[in-house]
Amino acid sequence: MTSSSTLEAKAASPAAEWLLPFVPRRGLRNPHLQTIVGNFLRRPWAPVPPPEPLVVPVEAEHDALIGGRPVHIPASKLLCLCHWQPAAARRERLTVVLVHGLEGSASSGYVLGSTALLWAAGCNVVRMNMRSCGGSDALAPTIYHSGRFGDVGAVVDALEALGQEHIALVGYSMGGNLVLGYAGQCAPRGVRAVAGVSPLLDLAASSAALHLPANRLYEARFLRAMKLRLRLKAQLFPQLYAGLEQEGVYHRIRSMREFDGEIVARFGGFRDADDYYEQVRSSRYASAFAIPTLILHAADDPFLRTIPDTRAALLANPRVTYIETRHGGHCAFLSEPGDADRGRWAEATVARWLQAARA
Repeated sequence: MTSSSTLEAKAASPAAEWLLPFVPRRGLRNPHLQTIVGNFLRRPWAPVPPPEPLVVPVEAEHDALIGGRPVHIPASKLLCLCHWQPAAARRERLTVVLVHGLEGSASSGYVLGSTALLWAAGCNVVRMNMRSCGGSDALAPTIYHSGRFGDVGAVVDALEALGQEHIALVGYSMGGNLVLGYAGQCAPRGVRAVAGVSPLLDLAASSAALHLPANRLYEARFLRAMKLRLRLKAQLFPQLYAGLEQEGVYHRIRSMREFDGEIVARFGGFRDADDYYEQVRSSRYASAFAIPTLILHAADDPFLRTIPDTRAALLANPRVTYIETRHGGHCAFLSEPGDADRGRWAEATVARWLQAARA
């Protein structure tokens, strides 16, 4: 589906006043340029007040069999950074939980950009770190992966315990799979809307695409960061991870699929990479999303693939607004800096949609 046909279809709806056409920034139609430049280009948005930390328990201490040996695993927690509106209005305002992508954090550029926009729009904003991300390695002995839907649920429960009754979830890339998977698995009472920007819906297809020659630099960057994180984990929790070095695992893993088969399957409770990809893909729920859902996807995304069956199911679901642009790269969508979105079409579109969905 091309960008023009999609946007025209949405513009015909009265609910589409929030949607502006995406026109890629001059000189940045190439998806790799969009992706790379978008990752480093600074946002023009005004700063927000300092956040309040919120530590959320996500997994109790327990005993498990890892690689055939019994291991005691301490409790896991994750760190959220909360930007609250003034106390008098806090409970009535929409609280938006932002979830980053693979090897990102609550301080990733797209998260900070969305935070500034949503804060200015009057929302409470909660920047969620996945397990061990954002400098919180010591809080979680267990690894993060694309199937930790319950972690999103734990954050939602914590926010509801604080009195927040109007919650929205926004995820980028892998974070998109988390929020969509959580919303698809259950019908959370307080969650009013969910959005995914370049969401990782179909893991097997996307993992294969990441290993294509044109994408090896991305894959190498992810693998390098993830191996470094594992080595830090081994220092903090040797009872779990110290054996990896002796086994030669770090040298043996040369692709994301091998990482998922050797590490995620082993420490996440999956049979192998294929079992992991199948069990945690949020595309399984494409027909079942029951709350207002927005999905932004670029057809030229270098390494994220949405298979035809998933696309068809999303388009057929009346609760889903699926927008596929011709250009945009991965989590970039850089438009002209002088336009209404100030150069960041996806972040501004999500903010406007959330306001419209709340109205």
